[in-house]
Amino acid sequence: MKSFIRLTDFTKDELLEIFSIADSIEKYSGFLSGKTIVMFFPASSIRTRVTFEKGIYLLGGQSILFDPTTLEKKENLRDVCGYLQNWADAVIARYRDIELLEKMDSYMGIPVINALTDENHPCEMMADLYALSKRRNDFLNDEYLFVGADGNIGRAWREAAEVMGFSITQSCPVEHKMSGVKFVDSLSDAIVGKDIICTDSIPGELAVDFNSFQVTKDIMKKANTGAALNPCPPFYRNEEVSDDVIDSEYFVGYDFKKDLLRIQQAILIFCMEKRDRVSTNDGSGGRG
Repeated sequence: MKSFIRLTDFTKDELLEIFSIADSIEKYSGFLSGKTIVMFFPASSIRTRVTFEKGIYLLGGQSILFDPTTLEKKENLRDVCGYLQNWADAVIARYRDIELLEKMDSYMGIPVINALTDENHPCEMMADLYALSKRRNDFLNDEYLFVGADGNIGRAWREAAEVMGFSITQSCPVEHKMSGVKFVDSLSDAIVGKDIICTDSIPGELAVDFNSFQVTKDIMKKANTGAALNPCPPFYRNEEVSDDVIDSEYFVGYDFKKDLLRIQQAILIFCMEKRDRVSTNDGSGGRG
């Protein structure tokens, strides 16, 4: 597997291999020397774009940035990819439709890395899990709670739980629950016995539905001792999380996101090493 589009495309051992690369990232100085990574990011992206762009630079590579709407022009995507793979060594795309990323992967012999879609956000999950692995005694035996609606962040946590084998529960109004995960419709009940509390921002049209699902400092006191609050950015104070809980000892967001740079470098290295092994073994280039 050369591209990084869904966590469920990988085994637990493969994802832990990415953690191992991140642990020894200093060994990969110059890994991207002479290589070009093409990035498709909207102007609104901050954390994901900054860490990928800086990560490429630190590994000695060059990044070239396009707006994602570039992928929507009249020219057939197969033809765009046919030319692009002549010069790019990998593509990183933040694009709403995951099927477009899957098509790009099928048309090219270079890695395609998913930097967020409407379906999931695998790099974000990897960074959070890596951060937890460094800060918790046994992060895979912790009890996880996701507070938010069915959407890309919740589905990404579901993917992560499926591959890594940890237990996750969702809490939200019943009409916004996901399939395939445990569910509790009372936040006060759901948070009891939990170690890691994750949230997602609430779309404006759902704000009324989520009035009783704000994570506050008092709510966090019902979780296990030493519990951590890890809201997915951008989070909004006094919407899905209260102001006081973000300023409390429960909030780990800033510290966790330090690892986003390291893990995204590791994902690039993992995918490009896999690509190189496949090319060496089968003598092939692109698939298209």
